[in-house]
Amino acid sequence: MGSIADDLRRWVPVLLATWRGLRREVRRGPRPPPDALLPEELREVAAAVQRLSLGLTRDRELAGARYLDDDRLLGAYLLFYWPVSYLQARGVLSELPGRPRSALDLGSGPGPVAFASLDAGAAEVLAADRSARALAAARRLATGAGEPLSTREWDPQRRAGLAGFAGGRRFDLITMGHLVNELFQGEGAAERRAALLEEALGLLAPGGSLVVIEPALRDTSRALLEVRDLLVARGVTVRAPCLFRGACPALVRPTDWCHAERPVEVPRLVEEIGRRAGLRKEAVKMSYLVLAAPGEGLSEPPAGRVFRIVSEPLPSKGRLRYMGCGPEGRMGLALQEKDVTERNRAFERLLRGDVVEVTATEPRGDGIRLSAESDVRVVAAAGRPVPRRSDP
Repeated sequence: MGSIADDLRRWVPVLLATWRGLRREVRRGPRPPPDALLPEELREVAAAVQRLSLGLTRDRELAGARYLDDDRLLGAYLLFYWPVSYLQARGVLSELPGRPRSALDLGSGPGPVAFASLDAGAAEVLAADRSARALAAARRLATGAGEPLSTREWDPQRRAGLAGFAGGRRFDLITMGHLVNELFQGEGAAERRAALLEEALGLLAPGGSLVVIEPALRDTSRALLEVRDLLVARGVTVRAPCLFRGACPALVRPTDWCHAERPVEVPRLVEEIGRRAGLRKEAVKMSYLVLAAPGEGLSEPPAGRVFRIVSEPLPSKGRLRYMGCGPEGRMGLALQEKDVTERNRAFERLLRGDVVEVTATEPRGDGIRLSAESDVRVVAAAGRPVPRRSDP
């Protein structure tokens, strides 16, 4: 992920300059470094990051609150969660079948997903959020980086309709990063969230994609899968990560959920803040959906017996096992160490998110067992588009 890591590193001085512009006190003395925090700055940011982490991923008290209107929390978001959201978005946008030209980022905050879309090839992006302060920070970032970003205030809780908001425009790409889980809490939330996504789908140009990225927590992931099932039942096509149209098998058992993971090379600044705040980022994790524009027919998955790997490696005595999900449902895939051959050795190196084809299997327990005669082929590596067979 070197090129994406390089793209992110160039944002660090711009993020730091924008963060320092948010601080109300005037510092006297030598000018601080453009790519690192002073000790007292690090303490301040780490404390605010801890507060954000508690409120967004643990007790969830900040979910849906206007936390980006607080300069300290907005600043902490810029220096820690902005880079993480940027990496999440780049990891999902790499699965699109083509580069988008025009993009709309709903619930943009200070624009990590919007700028990820620009760096992924979009020519123009409109960032929309209810926080005027977050949008102002996004504009400062755009000015500092020389990026073509436009902004507009938008409150999904009080919207008069996205069609009117967009003024008849159509977009190749619409993104929602960490937005849906903070909307419409309580009874009927899934239906209201699905309605918002359907409304957004109506703004896509032919061939366009709606990308929804959510936290990789069990509850938020399962909530997204509930919305997915509502949309699939209404004929919406899922480009990724699913390989089939049916109901999500991860919802069968309450202990299951589905999320993606990408190896990550974070900037030193993010690493230092995370260490001070007690949050390590060895990988970027997220739940996501890539939905196709209305009217696009369902494409069949690649030929053969295919699965997307939806777990980390699950080693046990004498064998290696993963959970896979595909047209047959969610099941375990296992290979005994004694049966490893050149034909199936790729099984030992699979990553969460890889799409793999297997042959010569037999039912075993809650899944299938591969043999020495099995072939294992990676059809699409994690973060790459899956080749599809078009409908007849």
